[in-house]
Amino acid sequence: MWALLVLIGAASVSARLQDLSFDGQKVFRVIPQNDEQVEILNFLASIMEVDFWQPDSVTLVRPKMQVDFRVEAEKPFKVEDLLKESGMEYQVLIDNLQAALDAQFDGQARTGHSYVKYNNWDTIAAWTADIVAQNPDLVSRSVIGETYEGRPMYLLKMGKSGANKKAIFMDCGFHAREWISPAFCQWFVKEAVETYGKDTVMTTLLDKLDFYVLPVVNIDGYVYTWTNNRMWRKTRSKNAGSLCIGTDPNRNFDAGWCTLGASKYPCDSTYCGSAPESEKETKALADFIREHLSTIKAYLTVHSYSQLLLFPYSYTYNLPSDYQELNSIARAASKELASLYNTKYTYGPGATTIYPAAGGSDDWAYDQGIKYSFTFELRDTGKYGFLLPESQIKPTCEETLLAVKYIANYVLEHLY
Repeated sequence: MWALLVLIGAASVSARLQDLSFDGQKVFRVIPQNDEQVEILNFLASIMEVDFWQPDSVTLVRPKMQVDFRVEAEKPFKVEDLLKESGMEYQVLIDNLQAALDAQFDGQARTGHSYVKYNNWDTIAAWTADIVAQNPDLVSRSVIGETYEGRPMYLLKMGKSGANKKAIFMDCGFHAREWISPAFCQWFVKEAVETYGKDTVMTTLLDKLDFYVLPVVNIDGYVYTWTNNRMWRKTRSKNAGSLCIGTDPNRNFDAGWCTLGASKYPCDSTYCGSAPESEKETKALADFIREHLSTIKAYLTVHSYSQLLLFPYSYTYNLPSDYQELNSIARAASKELASLYNTKYTYGPGATTIYPAAGGSDDWAYDQGIKYSFTFELRDTGKYGFLLPESQIKPTCEETLLAVKYIANYVLEHLY
């Protein structure tokens, strides 16, 4: 078997230098049953480029864990031979990644902004200006910083003006390839402005709270997924002493930084960066929250995929002091979400519910004193993974909105 593995690895370096097409690439799902099978996946990752979708690093793979990963076009047959030889059960989740990528789009002509399509960054940036112009009494826009490549980071503030208002901060688009995430932030803003004055819950929320919405955190990475590599995850900053680009922004916060579930190697997809807040994007976000700590009472961050509602901690297996309350909110919000399309969410503390991951924004926010800190992992559970078709944007956003409104209303009723 090891001879077969070495053979697989030999041809992979040249492939990395070729242009990026995902034709013939497959996404596999395996469930290693024991340490030996975990070791086979580790070795596989050491000799060829394996893009781990779930969990997001081979170092997090454990026996009995569901593992989704993508392999290069010329490799699937060799990988399948290896999996068969090792006795590891597997299924092919996506048979041809390029076909799945093309199938994301609904085929309609793409003109201007749409809430039921994926919008590129320029379209989203223009939309942030438009939504303010159309709703000046409800929405304002500010720039909280700029990205590594110099793009402005637009933050929308929503709510009726009033004195001493508390706030909820929500962000989307931490990981560049998770396109459904920014789609939700846009949808949330749309729903807020369209249903204000009609929906009693939304009206009360906007009258009594402010919402800060950062539609895309990792803008440079998001742009890169539209122009160069749809599967890109990290930021686009240069790393000293390495040819590998980017840091995982959700491993870059000062919360157990670079310990569990984060990598010190710049080439890894979970690279923690050279220091906490080394990335301009994470520093801008953290600076804004620090400046508004007296008013921000909840922090919501939106990712994909897996259908999870997580709360601290991810950098330690210790439970947060507010575990009982956070768990009951997550349970109720998941139930609310499922009430529309029966979409099942799993909820709980990050480390035990999925896997440990240090340096995350939710843990950091919680440790700053923001008690109501939650991470959403939106649809799906792996059939499409990061390539959720546009036809699922509307139902995904509709159901997620129910959970977010539940949490926001709870926060309003339990201000501290």
